[in-house]
Amino acid sequence: MSTQGEEQQDRAIVRIAAHLPDLIVYGDFCPERPSVDYFDGVLMFVDISGKHDRDVRCFTAMTERFSTAMYMDRGAEQLVEILNHYISAIVEKVLIFGGDILKFAGDALLALWKVERKQLKNMITVVVKCSLEIHELFGTQELEGLDIRVKIGLAAGHITMLVFGDEKRNFFLVTGQTVDDVRQAQNMAQMNDVILSPNCWQLCDRSMIEIERIPEQRAVKVNFLKLPPTFNFDEFFTKCMTFMDYYPSGDHKNLLRLACMLESDPELESSLQKYVMESISKQIDDKQLRGYLSELRPVTIVFVNLVFKDQDKAEVIGPSIQDASVHINSVLRDFRGQINKVFMFDKGCSFLCVFGFPGEKAPDEVTHALESAVEIFDFCSQVQKIHTVSIGVASGTVFCGIVGHSVRHEYTVIGQKVNIAARMMMYYPGIVTCDSVTYNSSNLPAYFFKELPKKVMKGVADSGPIYQCLGLNEKVMFGMAYLICNRNEAYPLLGREKELKYFRCNMKEFLMSNCSRILMYEGLSGYGKSQILMEIEYLSQGENHRTVAIALTKISFHQTFYTIQILMANVLGLDACKHYKERQTNIENKVKTLLDEKFHCIFNDIFHVQFPTSREVSKMSILKKQKQLEALFMKILEKTVKQERIIFIIDEAQFVDKTSWAFLEKLIQNVPIFIIMSLSPFLDVPCEAASAIIKNRNTTYITIGAVQPSDIRNKVCLDLNVKGIPKELDLYLLEGSCGIPFYCEELLKNLDQHRVLVFQPMESEEKANMTWNNLFKNVAKPTEQLRPFTLGDDGGEEVCKLASGVRLKNLSPPASLKEISLVQLDSMSLSHQMLVRCAAIIGLTFTTELLFEILPCWNMKKMIHALATLVESNIFDCFRNGKELRKALKQNSASFEVHHRSLSLKPVEGQAHRESEALHEQESEVIECHIIRFCRPMMQKTAYELWLKDQKVDMHLKCARFLEENAHRCDQCHSGDFIPYHHFTVDIRLNSLDMDSIKQMAKSQGFKSKLTSFLINPNYSWRSFEEIKEKILNFFDIIIAKMRPSQEDIIPLESCQCEEILEVAVMPLAYHFLALGENSKALYYFLEAASAHLILEDNYMAYTYLNEGERLLKILKKEKSWSHTFESATFYGLKGQVCFNMGQMVLAKKMLKKSLKLLNRTFPFSFISMFFYIHVEKNKHHRYMNQQAPESSPPGKKRLAELHLQVNCFSLLWKIYSLNYFFHYKYYAYLAALMEMNTALETQDDFQIIKAYLDYALHEQLASQNNTWYKNEIMAMEIILNLPLKAKGIEIMAYMADTLGCNKYLMGHLDLAIDLGSRAQKMWSLLRNPYKQYKVLCWLCTSLRLKTRYKQLIQVLGWLWDLSTSEEYIISKAFFYLICLDTMLYSGFVYRTFNECLAFIQENEDNRILKFQSGILLGLHSSVAIWYARLQEWDDFQVYFSKAKNLVPRRTPTALYFHGVCRYLEAQVLQLQKQIEGQSDSAQDSGVELLKNLESTVAQNTTGPIFLSRIYHLMAYVCILMGDGQNCDLFLNTALQLAETHGNVLEMGWLSLNREWWYSNSELAKDQWLQIALNLPTWDNIISGDVNMQDIQKNKFLMKVNILDNPF
Repeated sequence: MSTQGEEQQDRAIVRIAAHLPDLIVYGDFCPERPSVDYFDGVLMFVDISGKHDRDVRCFTAMTERFSTAMYMDRGAEQLVEILNHYISAIVEKVLIFGGDILKFAGDALLALWKVERKQLKNMITVVVKCSLEIHELFGTQELEGLDIRVKIGLAAGHITMLVFGDEKRNFFLVTGQTVDDVRQAQNMAQMNDVILSPNCWQLCDRSMIEIERIPEQRAVKVNFLKLPPTFNFDEFFTKCMTFMDYYPSGDHKNLLRLACMLESDPELESSLQKYVMESISKQIDDKQLRGYLSELRPVTIVFVNLVFKDQDKAEVIGPSIQDASVHINSVLRDFRGQINKVFMFDKGCSFLCVFGFPGEKAPDEVTHALESAVEIFDFCSQVQKIHTVSIGVASGTVFCGIVGHSVRHEYTVIGQKVNIAARMMMYYPGIVTCDSVTYNSSNLPAYFFKELPKKVMKGVADSGPIYQCLGLNEKVMFGMAYLICNRNEAYPLLGREKELKYFRCNMKEFLMSNCSRILMYEGLSGYGKSQILMEIEYLSQGENHRTVAIALTKISFHQTFYTIQILMANVLGLDACKHYKERQTNIENKVKTLLDEKFHCIFNDIFHVQFPTSREVSKMSILKKQKQLEALFMKILEKTVKQERIIFIIDEAQFVDKTSWAFLEKLIQNVPIFIIMSLSPFLDVPCEAASAIIKNRNTTYITIGAVQPSDIRNKVCLDLNVKGIPKELDLYLLEGSCGIPFYCEELLKNLDQHRVLVFQPMESEEKANMTWNNLFKNVAKPTEQLRPFTLGDDGGEEVCKLASGVRLKNLSPPASLKEISLVQLDSMSLSHQMLVRCAAIIGLTFTTELLFEILPCWNMKKMIHALATLVESNIFDCFRNGKELRKALKQNSASFEVHHRSLSLKPVEGQAHRESEALHEQESEVIECHIIRFCRPMMQKTAYELWLKDQKVDMHLKCARFLEENAHRCDQCHSGDFIPYHHFTVDIRLNSLDMDSIKQMAKSQGFKSKLTSFLINPNYSWRSFEEIKEKILNFFDIIIAKMRPSQEDIIPLESCQCEEILEVAVMPLAYHFLALGENSKALYYFLEAASAHLILEDNYMAYTYLNEGERLLKILKKEKSWSHTFESATFYGLKGQVCFNMGQMVLAKKMLKKSLKLLNRTFPFSFISMFFYIHVEKNKHHRYMNQQAPESSPPGKKRLAELHLQVNCFSLLWKIYSLNYFFHYKYYAYLAALMEMNTALETQDDFQIIKAYLDYALHEQLASQNNTWYKNEIMAMEIILNLPLKAKGIEIMAYMADTLGCNKYLMGHLDLAIDLGSRAQKMWSLLRNPYKQYKVLCWLCTSLRLKTRYKQLIQVLGWLWDLSTSEEYIISKAFFYLICLDTMLYSGFVYRTFNECLAFIQENEDNRILKFQSGILLGLHSSVAIWYARLQEWDDFQVYFSKAKNLVPRRTPTALYFHGVCRYLEAQVLQLQKQIEGQSDSAQDSGVELLKNLESTVAQNTTGPIFLSRIYHLMAYVCILMGDGQNCDLFLNTALQLAETHGNVLEMGWLSLNREWWYSNSELAKDQWLQIALNLPTWDNIISGDVNMQDIQKNKFLMKVNILDNPF
């Protein structure tokens, strides 16, 4: 189409006309309403149905299928595409043949050919020809599994049009016999039939049409047109079209519809706009939201049918339809409902009304729909000429959208719920009915409804229960106003201890004082207010006080004095009375001294009693009766509280009526009473009495917060009755629920509905065969407090798993939660809606920079203002950096007390100014905060689903283009890839790069134009170890001195931002490319994300993203390109690293070898080939060492990527092989270390070479190759001496100090380790790299503790604590508490108490980083077990010992793991001691087995000799326990010798004490350690001088022995 044509079609009047027939567009109607017009014409009714199911309309079935789909992108536009594929073809055909589409009715349409009566004969022939061609269009087309067929009915004759409405909205109907005939003709049609009504058959040219008679019917079926051979249909058609007033001809003959060329006419535009729904008008006015209206959406359908006493002419029934429509429209408008369609057929006039259209979603939609239905029913039943009013109300997800052709379409609703509402309306005449979803969602009392007998309804397979709505006038229904929820003894109230504490405090004050107390809990729906009140009702039961608990509904608010009536009915004991006479007796007993008998009749109306009406009462006005009642109720309560205290509990107190609020205000002033309320936030300003109560000095007002993640996890396990849930499910529910119990329940129901959850017996970890798929199985378990409520041993133990192939991230939100989000979304302005929808495309978390990039035509000021408003409205949260975000996500906002009395003291006149200032402050905060996150993930998902597919693609593309520039490591880390040189191996970029950019990126990767000579003369000049040591330390001191803050090229301006980049760029990019169908690009970023998480020590998230990558690799497996091979190698390399970190060495070895094989660097499998490889690698290494300068230029970028991956694989492989102490494995370890070295040398990269040298040196030391390791360390040192003093060089130097110091610690050179460690931590601190700094501090703490340098230790621990809390590093915090436990167990003083350490462990033992980090939890659990064993508290010991035992098989060659193993073995030794003392039969076997384990640990020696002195110490103790004094001496001497060699002062002291003790005749007090533990001094005691440093050496645990008595 030309640009001019597009501009014409874009005019508002043309877009409005597209929604209306020519009959209205070109009509000239009387302004009076109703107005009637008469004409002749031919009607066509086309119905599209499925072939095999005549009762269920095919598009309805398809809508149902899409609406219940499991995943997002579930097909709103696919449905539009399919619908319009068929319907637009029919519309086009009708328009070509001169027809006018009057109405669309779901998947049917009604068309008109308006002509003079004399033209009917020829026009029927044209319409029959059109009908047959429509059938030819489809034939047997099948799309989306639906076999589409068309049924057509034709009728001709007189037609009446009725136009009606009010000043804001107009409607039109065609009515009369012809309209009834066309409906009946269509009903007679089978698939692919064209049926002519009797009158149409009479009026047509019978010579032209071959028909088939229908038995017992006057209507006929058309077989085909029998045109004479000489008949020219084109000429005939052209002649017929001359009688059509608005058929395009002449210059416009190529147009389908003349209305496409309408010129702007404000008056006509205004007139036509009245025929269009408000939702459509908004879209036409605001081009910004085009396409917004087509979606699958939860709505409430209200179908109203009016049957008239006599189906008279339009001018007779017109006024009745006019009155009904005006009233219906006004009622709907109040509740944001709209009339979508009006039909007129033989069964009366039907109004299709809808609540919840886009932009019109409101809270309490279902209740409003029922209120409207009842009000419409009551009104229309009184309208003259209307005989029967029938209304059907149904709620659920339907398709709401534009159906038709670009030039003629309408906004309609299609879905099973539309059908159900229509069928209920027809099958249950004369009443208001609703389906079970409406009944359950209304939150109205059950006594407002009555269940009806089921009927078989056409087109509805199973409607579920049907209810009659009896009316919404609240009455005092005795026994029916109790709290809605029931308390379950077996189901604890989770996560509400703080809220109950407020109750207990107020209850105590109330019982001790003589004044009223008010406790108010405010919270949004779903936070569990009713459950809190139910628990409070249970807790408040007691002697001498009475609890009255009621629940209100929305209807209660409109009933004067209703709340007090209900409360008083309970106080008077009327709620349990079954007959009015019982109620009368109770009332008489209660008020006989307070009220004269003649006034008893005042209770008749409110309590449904029948006291005789006295003359005095009959003369009272309503106001006087009310005053009398209030005074009487006050006296009754004053009398009652003298006998017993009264506690009123009111649920949903926002529905308390004004009169009741006023009474309650007086009540708390005059009667000591305790009132407990729960309420949702007031929508409007509360009444004066309510405000006064809120501000009362005795009111405690609590805003209820979300429950914490652990409580959500407990709830899920309790609801599912399982012992554990998958971590993926745990994260999904924690994130999706936001700590709101109702959200969690709905998410679980949704998962259950889609059969996502699978239940299996719990498998013990020992029995489980470890594979990649179950590496992280059953990780999220409930807390200890839930143990009494979960399945017992007799009931079996089950765990929940996810069905295969389920992707939780893409699950569509439940309809109930989507509805809540839509209510919020539709309450916003259109511009705010657009911002939220754009943000939803980016993801749950986004940056303001990216949002600004994709917002259409916004300026920064507008965006900041909108964001501030939305943050204020709790749509978004804003954060200054990723650290703030991560901290906020760890804990949900808890409940807090609001001091309304204090707030009320602020002057009212400045309120508006204060609000403006608050918004301005919020804007300032948004400017400072560049990270924004949706408060509710459900809002993001809901808003995301509103986009159409093409729009999503465009937006995802914009996001990807913007993000890819930032999807790399931070500037502090030199902006490289998380997988070195990754982007050079795969063509993934959307934006083209110029050469400067490439050079910059190469530079950031450490790429050099030529290699600095790093080879040194083997005859190095440094003579002695001490000389070398001094030179090394002096060198680092010089470097530190030069690292001044002013040196910007050395010192980075900010700390590492990689974690933030990962969250806001890398991970979102993967999902943007996934949405775009760019699988190779998505794979690239999933691998980058996995690598980044490994760097951040989050093994579980790395595992998660690798699984995403694996799915894509399977899709891309047909590709045989080099880049795909590299991606596969990277994938297996990362999997190997995850398995290594998890202690699964067999799996890790398999993955790493597979990665190397893909890189054409096969690692030998056989012993013979291994020696060949060793020979080859030795020769290669010899060549590298002897060449004076590099023989070739640096490797290419792709080659560098391969080499870095190989270096990483070999580095892990030699450590894996070193774990096994079989003889031949040491050769495999040697080969892997050698291959790592040679590969690093090939990279010509200083950092890789230094890393390889230090690795090789460590391997040689562990392999006891005393003569060579020293040389490799010197060579590494030579390299750093020649490095430039720039940021990259400084980092390498810091790494050198760090790694060398750690190696020295492992090898037992503690003094040098401390010297190097203190310098390394200074360098990392100056480089602003807290992640590296905390790692140094960890092993530095251990070195200082072993040297008993306690002052330095405490200083370093302080640094570690500050770093852990400021940076939120869970591993460093865990190590901090591990050292604190060690100081208590071995150093003899307290830095942090045992209870604090234990609380940390209990709170964080399920943390995904700690749980999947080998070693740290093993050490913590073992240390706690040792503590309990020393105290002889064996039950507690067994709990933590069992936890530690499960972690032992996850062996890794790391210091943390061996630290934990040493503690675990010590716990085993103490357990053996208990067995021997108890003369257990298995003690001998246990001792032998334990000794073997200890010897095996010594033999492996895979980490370093620093741990050996403790192992030998334990072996000596086992020997002396077993009566083997000779070996005890041997092991004891070995331990002492090692401790002296290493300078391990702590171990030497303990060994000396034990040696002295074991060979003495002294007896150990039974509670020796208990006495020590109770009197352990704190560090503050020591530094203040209260405790001597030497005295703490005596606070050692002495191992019990009696060498004279051999138990064996």
